[in-house]
Amino acid sequence: MIKYVKLFIIFLLSATAFGAFAQTTATTSSPYSKFGIGDFEESLLPQQRAMGGIGVAVRKPSGFNDINVLNPASYSSIQLTTIDIGAYAGFSSLSTSSISPQTNANFRLSHVTFAVPVSKHSALSFGILPYANLGYSYRQQSKTPLNRAATGGTDTSVTVNNTYSGEGGLSKAYIGYGFGLGENLNLGFNVGYIFGNELQNRATEFPDMGTTLNTNIENSFSAGGLNFDFGAQYNIKVSETRRFTIGYSGSSSSSLNATQKFIVSQYLLTSDGVPDLPRDSIISTSTSGKINLPMIHRFGISYQKDGKYMIGADFKMGQWSDLSILGVNAGLQNSQSFAIGGQITPNIDAISSYLAVCDYRFGLKYDKTYINTNATDIKQYAATFGLGLPIPNERRTSFYKVNISAEIGRRGTLENSLVRENFYNFHIGFTINDKWFQKYKFD
Repeated sequence: MIKYVKLFIIFLLSATAFGAFAQTTATTSSPYSKFGIGDFEESLLPQQRAMGGIGVAVRKPSGFNDINVLNPASYSSIQLTTIDIGAYAGFSSLSTSSISPQTNANFRLSHVTFAVPVSKHSALSFGILPYANLGYSYRQQSKTPLNRAATGGTDTSVTVNNTYSGEGGLSKAYIGYGFGLGENLNLGFNVGYIFGNELQNRATEFPDMGTTLNTNIENSFSAGGLNFDFGAQYNIKVSETRRFTIGYSGSSSSSLNATQKFIVSQYLLTSDGVPDLPRDSIISTSTSGKINLPMIHRFGISYQKDGKYMIGADFKMGQWSDLSILGVNAGLQNSQSFAIGGQITPNIDAISSYLAVCDYRFGLKYDKTYINTNATDIKQYAATFGLGLPIPNERRTSFYKVNISAEIGRRGTLENSLVRENFYNFHIGFTINDKWFQKYKFD
């Protein structure tokens, strides 16, 4: 009976997460999310985020079973049923050379993941995470001269407000399997389903001319399709407790089915400057096609002493110049990322000192993003740190831990009339290790 109750709990959590991720709301506040399909997010949990986002060569640094979706080959190290559920809070400050900083805040469910060991050296994992986030809203104001004939021969101009906004995103539900071949080689794969909706609006308004029709252009799409990840890790033993791990993981280029709606409508502004109901639609079209996602390669190396410390580095290349949306190239460039990070656990066997059994994580990362605008590469820098806080528990067959990560960074520049974004991201995850679905043996 307990087995079926646990299965029902997993189903309920999965269904709740699926519904939450399917919502079309803004989950970021960055003008740079307007490019491509939005801000791309790697499949990372707080444990990996706190170490600069490394994960390609990460297996089980502290003896605790963690789910590392970034490289499915790591599932082979999972020996207990593992559940990881988390949330995100993001704060950003946007500024330009002529406008004072504007602050924003966003909150969301960040992940729901599960892993179940199948054998001593293999495990199955499934869950749902964000794939891309779209969210921005800004206005550009200008003056436009009027025709002299329309003003009785006098020179005059009117204010024109161009407003831009977007919201929504794509999520990724996955199921994966990782297994060991021999003593040192581990392989794995994920089959994912990427889905979601995104909406972008561009409006041109004349606030000083109450009888003039204003124009709004609405461009939206819904998408869904399969995506595949694969990975490998090879362990090189230095001693019984020390080892190097070399890893590779990739995300295949794939196509999503997409339906795009394009609507151009006209409307008047009320006396308060608020858009009234649309008077008519000039254009209304619906088109079906494909979103072609790029190939992504990741390479990693790590060195660890089991249960004590680990340090590693990752390098990633994304072929984002191949991204196209309904047959139109998105105009992005290929990306490159570097990350270094690690984790220290002072004394995993300590009894009298709680601080000694906590995990302390740190990292640095650099991204040359896929965005090039105003002839400028948009780059991103960040420092990360975090904690793994075990929760005392009398049951020796189950273990609990709270993982917290913080990321402080900068994206963009004030040069060439661009936006500089300072961001502060926080992730928290609750991890459970337990002996679900395993038969007990009695002598």
